Amino acid sequence: MNRKTLKSDGFVGFRPFDSLEIIRVPQGPGLFAVLRPNEFEPHFLKRSTAGVFKKKIPTLPADAIWAEWVDGADILYIGKAGSGSKGNRGLRIQIKEFLDFGRGLPPGHWDSRLIWQLTHTDELILSWRELPAEEVSQAEASYHAAFLADHGKLPFANVVQAKPKN
Repeated sequence: MNRKTLKSDGFVGFRPFDSLEIIRVPQGPGLFAVLRPNEFEPHFLKRSTAGVFKKKIPTLPADAIWAEWVDGADILYIGKAGSGSKGNRGLRIQIKEFLDFGRGLPPGHWDSRLIWQLTHTDELILSWRELPAEEVSQAEASYHAAFLADHGKLPFANVVQAKPKN
């Protein structure tokens, strides 16, 4: 499970954070992935740039964050973007909120916080794949399971394994 897998599965975009034009991200539901560029070596900040969530500080001690790193993996996070209860969410809003979280704004979720303790996050790459809303949760669970099977653990910044909805 890697960048090539995502491309063959229909993921598109593959834009560095610093050159991503959010208006070009589709509004529909789907999955998004954060990848490290080639030759990216992990270095961690002492203090995360992420926003505070429910009065919890997102920073982890160095040994805890190193324990989550997956050597050899280019996928750092796989997340989902549903359509929301009113049908007005989707990839563009979810990715914007994800990026805003890294700029210190409070998040709507906590799962991706480890990304924001990396240095040089502007070099990280975002990709996405639109999916019908009813397929998003199952697809996320499938990607998590495949990554886990390949690497023995979840992607670096996925704190919780997605489970298929019944």
